[in-house]
Amino acid sequence: MPKVSIIGAGSVEFTRNVVTDLCSFPELHGSLELSLHDVDPDRLRYAESLVRRIDEQSGSGAVVSADLDRAAAVEGSDYVLNEIQVGGYAATRTDFDVPARYGVRQTISDTIGIGGIFRGLRTIPVLLDIGEDLARVAPDAYLLSYSNPMAMLPWAVYAGTPFQRVVGLCHSVRDTHRLLADLVDVPLAEVDFTTAGFNHQAFVLRFEHQGVDLYPRLREVVEADPELQRRVRVEIFRRFGYFPTESSEHSAEYVPWIMRHDDQVEQFRVPVGEYLTRSERNMAEYESTRTALEAADTLDLTPTSELASEIIHAHQTGEPAEVYVNIRNEGRIEGLPDDCCVEVPALVDAEGLHPRAVGAMPPQLTALNRTFLNVVELTVKAVLEGDRRHVYQAALLDPNTAATLTTAQTVEMCDELFAAHGSLIPDALRG
Repeated sequence: MPKVSIIGAGSVEFTRNVVTDLCSFPELHGSLELSLHDVDPDRLRYAESLVRRIDEQSGSGAVVSADLDRAAAVEGSDYVLNEIQVGGYAATRTDFDVPARYGVRQTISDTIGIGGIFRGLRTIPVLLDIGEDLARVAPDAYLLSYSNPMAMLPWAVYAGTPFQRVVGLCHSVRDTHRLLADLVDVPLAEVDFTTAGFNHQAFVLRFEHQGVDLYPRLREVVEADPELQRRVRVEIFRRFGYFPTESSEHSAEYVPWIMRHDDQVEQFRVPVGEYLTRSERNMAEYESTRTALEAADTLDLTPTSELASEIIHAHQTGEPAEVYVNIRNEGRIEGLPDDCCVEVPALVDAEGLHPRAVGAMPPQLTALNRTFLNVVELTVKAVLEGDRRHVYQAALLDPNTAATLTTAQTVEMCDELFAAHGSLIPDALRG
């Protein structure tokens, strides 16, 4: 009976999607143990009610439990799924509001950028605690982590704890592959892709149909469509030659050329503050789902093929699946440090997870990744070494922040964010 534990189970969309997937697999009926944890007692009660309802409607026969004690919840797990957001909506609001007063625009604010840095400072210590728990009570588990900043969190776990079986999961590669297949009007199943880089800044290196390169066709489609050219990711493709995996709203804040300029924000239709709107929608969805549970309404349970579900299914059944994972580099992408966390393809089968080496990327892509890596590496080191100077340095090297502020303004903004986040920031960094 494989034990699947969910940390941050009060997350509305994630828990519902993953559990619906797992309970939809006939091969796993009668053999699942689902253990739930959340720091919020009300949300944990909701999550338990939701999971029991999904189990009942699907007839999966799962064993369901919930525990406010994280170590107890994950003990003996085979898979631990992480979807925490430290500080919730209030902390995210701070990540937007304080920089906005300095003129720093952001869209999602969860990966790099000043918001990504401070989300990392809040979240890395919790992931370190989770890694320590797993090393002690579930050393053979896979930690399948969805939380952002993705490039920072697995790196911190394997650098700062004895636990090494941590894998970051994100939808962006899969969604990009689907988009590209649609743009060139070729069935997705017939397209051969190889994609690699950092989470939210990976690039499609191979894009082929029956051995024929599809990039020339994509360039024709782009050049014929002025509206398509008004996307940041398309502009990056046109200038750097390979299509990036992240959406335009994300990509805009990872580079120095867009967010500072009013005309560029308008030209590329950049939705400033987009994540706040998404967060408010998620909170509304939480309330509507809770209402449906309390009314004993039948839930709409449509499997979504979540990446964690695909990994668990492939590992348990031995039916191989290819997924994209974020994992320690160890030479899989040449030209990037071995200890950084990269996004690469992996095969999952009954023996486990087998990440694939992709070799060297074109030099212009490695150069872009290095500007991303600067921010990620210094933020991870700030927490692991307890060095506040690295936070300032990460912010000073961040492309969007550096294009907007002076050095003195950047340091002042960081100090204001330290004060605003208070106890959510590690003691060693609060000064």
